[in-house]
Amino acid sequence: MTAPTLESNEPGSGPITAPTALDPEWVRRLCLQAVASPRAQRHLTQTPLTGNPLADIPLSTPEDVDIALSGARMAQRSWAYLPVESRAAILLRFHDLVLAHQRELLDLIQLESGKARLHAFEEVIDTCNVARHYGIRARSYLRPRRRPGAVPGLTKVVEHRRPKGIVGIVSPWNYPLSMGITDALPALVAGNAVVLRPDLQTPLTALLAAELLQRAGLPQRVLQVVLGPGSTIGAAVLAGADAICFTGSTPTGRRVGAAAGERLQSMSLELGGKNAMYVADDADLDRAVEGAVRACFSSAGQLCVAIERLILHRDIAQAFLARFIPAVQALRLGPNLTYDADLGSLVSGDQLSIVSRHVQDARARGAQVLTGGRHRPDLGPYFYEPTVLDGVTADMEVYRTETFGPVVSVYRVGGDAEAIRMANDSEYGLNASVWTADLTRGRRIAGLIQAGTVNVNEGYAAAYGSSAAPMGGYKASGVGRRHGDDGILKYTQAQTVAVQRGMGLGVPPGLPPQRYAALVSGGLKVMRAMRRG
Repeated sequence: MTAPTLESNEPGSGPITAPTALDPEWVRRLCLQAVASPRAQRHLTQTPLTGNPLADIPLSTPEDVDIALSGARMAQRSWAYLPVESRAAILLRFHDLVLAHQRELLDLIQLESGKARLHAFEEVIDTCNVARHYGIRARSYLRPRRRPGAVPGLTKVVEHRRPKGIVGIVSPWNYPLSMGITDALPALVAGNAVVLRPDLQTPLTALLAAELLQRAGLPQRVLQVVLGPGSTIGAAVLAGADAICFTGSTPTGRRVGAAAGERLQSMSLELGGKNAMYVADDADLDRAVEGAVRACFSSAGQLCVAIERLILHRDIAQAFLARFIPAVQALRLGPNLTYDADLGSLVSGDQLSIVSRHVQDARARGAQVLTGGRHRPDLGPYFYEPTVLDGVTADMEVYRTETFGPVVSVYRVGGDAEAIRMANDSEYGLNASVWTADLTRGRRIAGLIQAGTVNVNEGYAAAYGSSAAPMGGYKASGVGRRHGDDGILKYTQAQTVAVQRGMGLGVPPGLPPQRYAALVSGGLKVMRAMRRG
């Protein structure tokens, strides 16, 4: 399974830079996981770490998507008949295989996305957590549930959870393992088949994850992977599925949601964010600084829950920045496939252009660059220094628009109420962070912030790492949730089966309707008094 061009790179071995390309034969075998014609057009990916060519991959066509959907639909019927315990066991074996093959996965994540190795390892953690959670809890989530009937003792009502059929997933480039496969795991264990379109920048990571799922026992065609542009292949996947899951930008998500609404498809959309962190006047500043560095600059800020707005209580702002700026300046940037870099690269020239434009616009309009603000082509084509801006105003593009890069803006407030107003002054509502020594105060502030997840004394990892708790956005940050019961039940349809015994529910023969109405009314009063639901 290991690409022959990749040497051992665990801690203790010498640093190696990204190879110019993966072994073509290994890539060819891996691409057999994708549904594409042998005569398919080809696409050459590059590694953002060096800009060098990485892999030559086949491109699927809309006809290939139809083949994948048809094959998945046929395979889904027998897959859904398997006991949930059998499906869940595959997820647990997949968990073990991810850990066993993490070196190959980490290499691919870094080579395709450009992120630092420690941030790539976060994807391994998340994937294992999700696989283990649903491998253990799926039976409980999906079990039939007794519900109160119309007539106690005579009406037996059971709610069942049935798979929706085919789940279409379009995943992004920034978390190619985690976002590429963790949304598929609950869909699969719920009895669905999945057609996945990973981003063209990061196809190999998703293909390797698909291979590991097959090695874990997933039957052929239950998970189908197609490769191609989102505008054609991604759109075809979503159009042909029974339920859809999309992770990406808010503008694209709006179009996906509108199309799904026309087709009456259920959908889950995780979209953009302009996430805020509030550091209160009583916060432990050393802890807050460490948390802020991670929250702002993990994956070079290319993380949907990353912090882009740093809201500081005026009483501690100077002391916080006196610690924060040196900590940011101490971050090590590098392209190596080792754990000796704190920050990796941006993923592409397009992403570099957005980051550079936001910083240049802010600087031109009077913002101060406290640190960073420079492209670093000496390290690689898309490296950009972690950047802290001060004096950002509402007329600057960076004020409201998601940057999705290693840039954070600093704001000062006089108290909690002002901080809450500023945190909520955004069309987005994905993640937020509150730092205070008073946990009661932290919970109160969290409850007033309009965000799907709020972390108290942590940036994002506490909420995101809780696989049993739902994660998603308010407002323009999306609809639907991943993780927890929401993350699996969204891929199912509730079916109520009610069995009536004894008397029927109509007016009994010979009983005047007026008398029937009086008796039923009396029964309703009794049930209300007995607090029967």
